[in-house]
Amino acid sequence: MNFTREGVISAIGDGLLSFPITDFDTSGNFDAESYRKRLEWFVSHEISAVFVAGGTGEFFNLSLDEYREIVTLAVEAVGGKVPVIASAGLSVGGGQAFAKVAEDAGANGILLMPPYLTECPQAGLVEYARQICDSTTINVIYYNRGNGVLDADAVQKLADACPNLIGLKDGKGDIQALNKIVKTVGDRLVYVGGVPTAEIFAEAYLAIGVNTYSSAVFNFVPEMALKFYRELRNGNKEVVKQITQEFFIPFINLRDNCKGYAVSLIKEGADIIGKPAGSVRSPLVMPTREERQELKQLIDIANQL
Repeated sequence: MNFTREGVISAIGDGLLSFPITDFDTSGNFDAESYRKRLEWFVSHEISAVFVAGGTGEFFNLSLDEYREIVTLAVEAVGGKVPVIASAGLSVGGGQAFAKVAEDAGANGILLMPPYLTECPQAGLVEYARQICDSTTINVIYYNRGNGVLDADAVQKLADACPNLIGLKDGKGDIQALNKIVKTVGDRLVYVGGVPTAEIFAEAYLAIGVNTYSSAVFNFVPEMALKFYRELRNGNKEVVKQITQEFFIPFINLRDNCKGYAVSLIKEGADIIGKPAGSVRSPLVMPTREERQELKQLIDIANQL
């Protein structure tokens, strides 16, 4: 299916968004066949879009050639069931190169990651994003995270300058700042929750009009992730509270044991449920044996919720 811009906006703005991990073999190389099976499994569930080669998919550790293979395979495997969004970023030139590969592969948009510079002025961030937006005709969602956080005025300037900018993904979790953006820019953009383990912010997001978010734990507890999203949208506060207390809070505590576990634990969880994707690439590290056992216990709890 060739999604219109309005179709992509609709999909991104309402429904659970999934961010698959990227499969590596025992030698650390991209495993195409395993990744294909993972994507087919993903879209057999009730999700609204697939974001490939993202943060959970270790975009920061992929070469351009690997990225090309990943996005091309993803578009083919998803088969038009839902929009496919691929990441881009690093630098202006790098971001433009990734965007071109994504467009040529038939992706429906890009998630624009922060530039890899320690400190960035607002005007420079707007220009970074504008140059990458201008280099492609496909949809762009700006990832407001890390050293690439835009304030409300900067988001407005970027939205005014780039017609193909359709959304903003929050990766900071500053509800006051996000609410200012939502109230300033309004429905010109669609807004997505995107902090690590975004479910813990889901109620706050919903309160300011951010209807959806990216779920990393979908990679290993998809039914619970979908149940949480449905009950959240249905206003079932007791179920949301129970799942938050029994799964998400302990999971966040485990995640906070080590930097990078927002990705590493997801790969460990996939392995636990029998859908291994190999190890993370350096500088990330995999969990310890004890942490794996703790995660396994949380998965058992999730499957009973």
